[in-house]
Amino acid sequence: MKKEMQKIPGVDNLLNNEEIKNLTGKYGSELVTFSIRKVLDEIRSDILAGKKIAELDEIIIQIKTTIRSIGDKSLKEVINGTGIALHTNLGRALLGEYVLQELKPIICNYSNLEFDLKTGRRGQRSIHISELIKFTCQAEDAVVVNNNAAAVMLILKTFAEGKEVIISRGELIEIGGSFRIPEIMEASGCKMIEVGATNRTRLSDYEKAITKNTAMIFKAHKSNYYIDGFTEEASLTELSALAKKHDLLFVYDLGSGLLRKPVGLPLSDEPDVRSSLKSGCDIVSFSGDKLLGGPQAGIIAGKRKLIQKIAKAPMMRALRVGKMTIAALSSVMRFYMNDEDLLTKVPIFETLNRNKSELKNYADKLILELKKYNINSEIIESKAQCGGGTLPQLKINSLAVKIIRKDDKNYAKKLHKNLLGLDKPILGILRKGDFLIDVLTIKEEQIIYIAEMINNEI
Repeated sequence: MKKEMQKIPGVDNLLNNEEIKNLTGKYGSELVTFSIRKVLDEIRSDILAGKKIAELDEIIIQIKTTIRSIGDKSLKEVINGTGIALHTNLGRALLGEYVLQELKPIICNYSNLEFDLKTGRRGQRSIHISELIKFTCQAEDAVVVNNNAAAVMLILKTFAEGKEVIISRGELIEIGGSFRIPEIMEASGCKMIEVGATNRTRLSDYEKAITKNTAMIFKAHKSNYYIDGFTEEASLTELSALAKKHDLLFVYDLGSGLLRKPVGLPLSDEPDVRSSLKSGCDIVSFSGDKLLGGPQAGIIAGKRKLIQKIAKAPMMRALRVGKMTIAALSSVMRFYMNDEDLLTKVPIFETLNRNKSELKNYADKLILELKKYNINSEIIESKAQCGGGTLPQLKINSLAVKIIRKDDKNYAKKLHKNLLGLDKPILGILRKGDFLIDVLTIKEEQIIYIAEMINNEI
């Protein structure tokens, strides 16, 4: 072990290595020195664990890898060839060029975020978005926090800490890997009271569970799954009436964030914020980066006296959003004033509104580009999805381009991996040994690049 320790190169010697020197100019001496010491510490730990020291060339590679893992840009543009429009792992809703144009002057210059231009005194940041939300959702008032999990927790903590909250067993949802309703309720300090069964919860189940310590009836939209068959659930109108009868709050975690239903899109079965408030909900919470089509945010809309209490809660300052979120959300929500703007300037709706001829055009163009490289491919029918914890029942008729390689049955996994290793990665579909690009979620200007990279990496 001692001999192995003596073989460890010194920091100064490594700093004078030509390959490391070249990286110092790009990344700076502080990061290079830090990375060298980090790798050397790992080598010492390996030796103490009984391993032998690696060759110098391998140590240099480890140092270079460490430097680049810290110094290089990790967050990248990814081309989405999966056919999943709101891909949770790829950042959900795209903001689009129109929003970017409005964001630029706010980001690059000072703004009146908390400055009242009429009085010349300090203002409130919420004013830039609250009136727009109220108008679009037809709500009495609204506040914005950093995501919908925060919105739910803030509501529960403000109105039900130390008290009981009634919820159907069929709505104990999990969104993503960490947002579980039972855990959010526990963290907020309220006591969750489960009623009914997974598939059937009647109005009478809620009423039987009401006690003198009940503060709220809570309903969660099953936005990322559905229960079919022998089912029953109480309507928003029924639950609202029950809550009013017993002087309780009725809160609806809508989650998916559809503000209202644009004409012509396949959203008839999806609940929206405007209709939910009309049905009698006291408070509705929802996400900004799903079917709303905006940035990550949690929005709480509802009765004025309730929203004002939330706005004054101690946790509100910790959960509030910054200028970029407010600017992006404001930009997207102003498109809701006109359905034509909504369908052409908000990427999620533009994507869902694409017709078969547009998809065929994209697929044909990709086929032609691949032919330039003598790559065989074909257009096949595909079923795309909205994704992002929304519209689980909706299967969107789409088209995909399938790469054909009769000479290599194992090409698909290799190609899939290689395309993810690019500076601008391409995420396609692996299906039954084939590699596919669903054209619903790609952009026309990406087609040439996709074909070129497939040729390079196949």
